[in-house]
Amino acid sequence: MPVTPTDLGQAGSGQLVRMRRSLRVLGAHGGEVQGLADVLAGVPDPRDPRGIRHRLPVILGLSAAAVAAGEKSVEEIAAWAAHAPTQVLTALGARVHPVTGQPQAPSVDTMIRVLSAVDSSALARAVGMFAAARARQARGGGRRVVAVDGKTLRGAAGPEGRAPHLLAVAEHGTGVVLAEHEVGAKTNEVTAFAPLLRELHSHDPLDGVVVTADALHTTRAHADLIVTELGAHFVFTVKANTPALSVDCHQATDWTKIPIGHSAEGRAHGRFERRTIQLAQASEAIRARYPHARTVARIRRHVRRTVTTGTGRARVTRTIPSTVTVHVLTSLTLDAVTPADLAGYARGHWTIENKVHWVRDVTFREDASRVRTGPLPRIMTTLRNLIIGLIRLAGHNRIAPTIRRIRHDNALLLAILTLDNPADLHQ
Repeated sequence: MPVTPTDLGQAGSGQLVRMRRSLRVLGAHGGEVQGLADVLAGVPDPRDPRGIRHRLPVILGLSAAAVAAGEKSVEEIAAWAAHAPTQVLTALGARVHPVTGQPQAPSVDTMIRVLSAVDSSALARAVGMFAAARARQARGGGRRVVAVDGKTLRGAAGPEGRAPHLLAVAEHGTGVVLAEHEVGAKTNEVTAFAPLLRELHSHDPLDGVVVTADALHTTRAHADLIVTELGAHFVFTVKANTPALSVDCHQATDWTKIPIGHSAEGRAHGRFERRTIQLAQASEAIRARYPHARTVARIRRHVRRTVTTGTGRARVTRTIPSTVTVHVLTSLTLDAVTPADLAGYARGHWTIENKVHWVRDVTFREDASRVRTGPLPRIMTTLRNLIIGLIRLAGHNRIAPTIRRIRHDNALLLAILTLDNPADLHQ
């Protein structure tokens, strides 16, 4: 499907040309994927071209490298970049001093000034294209599954005074963020859902992909979009925000007569949990509301918590049981999905929470960030998403220890940023 100005968020003509060039560089529908510096060249430079000493891809690449080295604020990023290793500057194509012949790093002031003026949406698009291409290159067999979920940048303030909210789509398993949109101050995630998936589909087709979303996005319009327009499948959670559909799912069959198709057990955080799933064909009532629905599932989570109260002889340990039931609706037919697969899709949806949002909060201290206004909060989030994805695609599942290694290992840093292959830089 061709990229259009609508798909790219009403991009200007010059910006659209650059983004299309980036798509060609990435080999959008297969082929060789080039390096980070080439992709960042598709982001429009906000400066007057006269007198530019340090190219924008160098500044953005150094910013990504600084985040990979564990820097958490704009000031820390700028300070790291000003003293960046020679290997990194060379790999990014930094300006060479005419006398010494050594690559030069931008000053702290230049880094902060330029980053504060960059188009955050254009950067997010370029990074999403790059991450999607890298993920496609590393992808193995099996059905591809992506999750759509949002997160509020609690420490920031948008033009309306409200904290910016970002909606992202990430791959199950790796947590690589493939696309990200900012939700407008006068709207919500629901209206941002379709533009986000359309943008991703424009450079990374979603045909046959399973899209998971939480109960907020369980709408007929979203189901129609996924199946009819994108040629994908949906797995939606049904909760109390859609009461009529919830009743239809409960009454779809006599669940007491449906055998448990799959169960899983685990113990963590002082509780024992057993999850079961039952599958049935979507009823006529459900299909009247969601024509593309084919299968309904009931997932039950049985939890036993151990609670200790009192001290000494008054110490009492009790086991408190509880059961939570939710329904899941999917366009996959009963013969196209197993109970274990569907349970995995429903549980795997939380990949984006556990492997992206949690890491940004804990490892990068995103919610404690003092970057408040302008494009910087979103730019920082985009860079963090990029680094988290690249670290995992390089085979490192533990983000914080890997970042500590990167601080003292320039070769690992170049490998993570895909700058270790000189051929990537000059093709």
